[in-house]
Amino acid sequence: MKRSQKAVIFSFAILLVLAWALPAHALFGFGKSHKEESSSPAAVKMIPASFADLAKKINPSVVNISTTKIFKTKGFFPQFNGENDPFRFFFGNDFFKKFFGGQMPKEFKQRSLGSGFIIDPAGYILTNNHVVAKADKIVVKLESGKEYKAKVIGTDPKTDVALIKIKADKPLKAVILGDSDKIRVGDWVVAIGNPFGLSHTVTAGIISAKGRVIGSGPYDDFLQTDASINPGNSGGPLIAMDGTVIGINTAIIATGQGIGFAIPINMAKRIVPQLKKLGHVVRGWLGVYIQDVTPELGKKFGLKEGQKGVLVSKVFKDSPAEKGGLKQGDVIVKYDGKPVHSSHELAIMVSQTEVGKKVEIEVVRDGKTETVTVKIGERKEEKVAEAESAEAPEEMGFDVQALTPELAKHLGLKVKQGILVVSVDPSGPAYEAGLRKNDVIVEVNRKKVTTLDAFKEAISKPSKGGYLFLVRRGEGALYIVVQPEKK
Repeated sequence: MKRSQKAVIFSFAILLVLAWALPAHALFGFGKSHKEESSSPAAVKMIPASFADLAKKINPSVVNISTTKIFKTKGFFPQFNGENDPFRFFFGNDFFKKFFGGQMPKEFKQRSLGSGFIIDPAGYILTNNHVVAKADKIVVKLESGKEYKAKVIGTDPKTDVALIKIKADKPLKAVILGDSDKIRVGDWVVAIGNPFGLSHTVTAGIISAKGRVIGSGPYDDFLQTDASINPGNSGGPLIAMDGTVIGINTAIIATGQGIGFAIPINMAKRIVPQLKKLGHVVRGWLGVYIQDVTPELGKKFGLKEGQKGVLVSKVFKDSPAEKGGLKQGDVIVKYDGKPVHSSHELAIMVSQTEVGKKVEIEVVRDGKTETVTVKIGERKEEKVAEAESAEAPEEMGFDVQALTPELAKHLGLKVKQGILVVSVDPSGPAYEAGLRKNDVIVEVNRKKVTTLDAFKEAISKPSKGGYLFLVRRGEGALYIVVQPEKK
């Protein structure tokens, strides 16, 4: 057999083997679209080859922050030596004389470490409020080793954000602030900071979750990451793979591993101009008490199945909400064009609204959708609070009596009329629903009750889905659905 014939036979045999082993589209390039190829597991981007270029780019903008707090003692004991030395039995005679010159020191210095990052070549640096709070001295150290004294420009304890400034001899390299709303769960991120004093430590991980509420403040909205964060990382940047900062590393769970939290950079970007101009943050105020809507409350207030919203349980007198037409019992479903899912979410939305802005609020009122326009006011103090949400129980159990002005004064209650809850069975349905001793019931199924007769009449009538109580508790109010026991 000629050599050319052998080559043809060999090539044909190879094609037969490939045809048997591989799918048609892999061998001939047809039968599978480009879109399908890009969505296959093989097309998913895995671990980056290196984070070195990213770290090199950001490191010059990351700073180490050391603070000193001075605590002064109220007095000292000038003759603590010899037999008067209270520690002589433990450390031998003249302990204070040896270590304190016979006197208690007049002041103590507490030092701590943190991180930050430059956001403006002029020397403005973002960090956490808890890193610099009440510090008597702040020193910023750059990657080059140069140190500068810093001053606090503005702080916001409620979001734990602080803006400080140094005077450098030349413009500094600043980071680019990204868009934390666009970061996705599962995206790679890098943290750079000063953990345990180890300067410019670089760690990497992914975004584990978004919108975390960890109880650190009223505006919690943290990014969760498994990039290693430790004490000293506070105030440092959390960086996306495009080199932009998408968060401020802030907190950890001490008993957990791979669970760290960062303030979304979009939240910080909204308040930085105020910190720079005013030194503090001015927040919007609506003037309502609000609570989450349970499925049972949703039925009572005319929401469609699965519809989300926030229930207004009280409207402050002369507040922006009252002037704009919001009413007790309204369910807010949209705020400034955005859907509202929870009371915590609404509180953040309102706080970030510019004072004086007119906002359209869509509500469900008596089962019908309406829109009111409210001119947002300025929050002077904590006026908006989230009331407890309640779950409908399977039975009832509590005792009441008519509230008199004298009894209200004796108990220190703000409300003067209504039905006072004098006891609640801890194992009963009312307690499970959220009713507590000294609560004052002012409405049953949306109707006012000021006498025991009116209350008895209201609960004597069958109520599908349970009884809807409006309760006054302290200065706040909340709605509770109590489902009577089926006999």
